[in-house]
Amino acid sequence: MSTQEIINYERIAEAINYIKVNFKSQPNLDEVAEKVNMSPFHFQRLFTDWAGISPKKFLQYLSLEYAKGILKDKQATLFDTAFETGLSGTGRLHDLFINIEGMTPAEYKNGGRELSINYSFAETPFGNIIVASTPKGICYMAFADDMEDALSQLKEQFPNAAYTQVVDMVQQDALHIFKKDWTELPAIKLHLKGSSFQLKVWEALLKIPMGGLCSYADISQKIALPKASRAVGSAIGANPVAFLIPCHRVIKSTGEFGQYHWGPTRKTAMIGWEAALLNQPVSL
Repeated sequence: MSTQEIINYERIAEAINYIKVNFKSQPNLDEVAEKVNMSPFHFQRLFTDWAGISPKKFLQYLSLEYAKGILKDKQATLFDTAFETGLSGTGRLHDLFINIEGMTPAEYKNGGRELSINYSFAETPFGNIIVASTPKGICYMAFADDMEDALSQLKEQFPNAAYTQVVDMVQQDALHIFKKDWTELPAIKLHLKGSSFQLKVWEALLKIPMGGLCSYADISQKIALPKASRAVGSAIGANPVAFLIPCHRVIKSTGEFGQYHWGPTRKTAMIGWEAALLNQPVSL
């Protein structure tokens, strides 16, 4: 991203964090704009360009009461239906199919010795991202606040693989998910290194619909291991593919958004951004 785009992203992130911390007082436009050292007019325009809605509307989407309402009422039915069918069922979205293929035992154990991995960096509404692929699909995707560190973390996952910095069609298809027009999303394949339990949890996450939220206990129930919430939490934390496997849609049973591997402010931004794209009704 350009220097100005980075500055804009940091301002939006700061604004979202301020709104999240102070949502109970319902801060107005002037207050949030002052916090990020912008005029109300320019802040409103920048925020609307990024989210597609006004800061005031975005504040409603980030309300913890909204999150609680999703878990307890309307969205529960949507989640259950989506989980059983594997489809979003939402009229404005193209049904997004993401298929997981686990790596072979040899690929899992030998650090990817036989793997050829392409990787590249891209821009998203939530900052830079590193995305990596094998001939079978996406094997890694992570937000890259520090590109050098992000590449090092990728290579820790597959220390013996052969790496090439190149953009391929597998990566391009995956990055379509960050576009606001979701009418022609391609099918996406993932080629993942994980235990059978982790793969099961990640497959469950894929069935949380766009704009939906669920709790860790919900995921435990859906994989028929109701007492495994702690293990489920560990598997969610080990998710190797940011956003595509939507671990950001899992929140605490209290309605709080909770922590996130790539930062709680980024998680909050994702939840609000998805709700804004769907223009969902707010349950307050």
